[in-house]
Amino acid sequence: MSTPGSARGGLGPLDEYPLHQVPQPIGWPGPSDRHFYDRCYFNAHDRTGDIFVISGMGYYPNLRTKDAFFLVTRGDQQTAVHLGGEIDDDRLNQRVGGYRLEVVEPLRKIRMVLEETEGLAADLTWEGSFEVVQEQRHVMRQGTRVTLDAQRFAQVGTWSGSLSVDGEEIAVSPDTWVGTRDRSWGIRPVGEAEPAGRPADFDGMWWLYVPMRFEDYAIVVIMQEDGDGIRTLNDCTRVWKDGRVEQLGWPQVTIHYTPGGRTPTGATLECATRQGPLRIEVESRLAVPLHFGGGYGGDQDWLHGQWHGESFVERRTYDLTSDAVRSMFMFGCVDHVGRAVVHENGTETEGFGLFEHFSVGRHEPSGFTDFFSVAGG
Repeated sequence: MSTPGSARGGLGPLDEYPLHQVPQPIGWPGPSDRHFYDRCYFNAHDRTGDIFVISGMGYYPNLRTKDAFFLVTRGDQQTAVHLGGEIDDDRLNQRVGGYRLEVVEPLRKIRMVLEETEGLAADLTWEGSFEVVQEQRHVMRQGTRVTLDAQRFAQVGTWSGSLSVDGEEIAVSPDTWVGTRDRSWGIRPVGEAEPAGRPADFDGMWWLYVPMRFEDYAIVVIMQEDGDGIRTLNDCTRVWKDGRVEQLGWPQVTIHYTPGGRTPTGATLECATRQGPLRIEVESRLAVPLHFGGGYGGDQDWLHGQWHGESFVERRTYDLTSDAVRSMFMFGCVDHVGRAVVHENGTETEGFGLFEHFSVGRHEPSGFTDFFSVAGG
């Protein structure tokens, strides 16, 4: 049976619920900006740095398309499958080709299924360990134009299920497999590039995103700075098992870069609580460039929201040791399997999660004066 709709189109199952924010069907976003999006992101790893799985799905109503990706990095090889197609009005059943997400328990449990696609398959269930964190609204402009205006929530948790890579079955147990997820919606650059007009004044952006899972709490850090080091986004939150939310101030951050590049080995975050200082030492166990198969800025093969035709599927594989990839590491966002240690009141607490960072272009506090500056020895 086909999904119920309306004679004029636009209505879907969600319109039966009192969810409307503007006088039009749920499937029609309030803004007509072509860059309106609604997407989710997941990552999973077993804490070792031997494997990292990253996946996501996006809906782009004003581009009339939806897509998904599933990326697996093991050692020096990174493989991604991409799926795309025409958008539909049934947002209760999130699906792109053989990829689907099932909301088992809202804000707590999600099932992700990738039917066998170009050698990759998965049946994974996410369970949040703590409440989701609603992050601060994120706004960016180029000149007078808003290029990003988004709301996001994040969560840390565990995974269970199975993963198959080219016939090799990998068991995923919540005892060892952890990760983070987020969902965001609003406006951000998606789809095919628009005519540029007068070149924008952009000389640099520094970004840090560190959601970490510990035994008794979660910490979610999100920061952005411009080329002068002026912080335009600062959100550092700790969420406890009993639901308490604690702000950890205005962290001072030192990124530990590998000499001769901009790929970090880790970072030090100096935070503050009402009881005193708190320091987070973060280390990278595996670096995964999202601009190679993940669809994030700078990816030459796959960008979110592009129309590739109905029922589109492809597989891409990258050698992370190749000169082509290594030379582009510093020009995009890199996700790391992250291990963190919190130093507080004379104690040390270990956690795992995501360490995401990029510094593109000028960033004076880091000593980067232009797009090609690298860390010294």
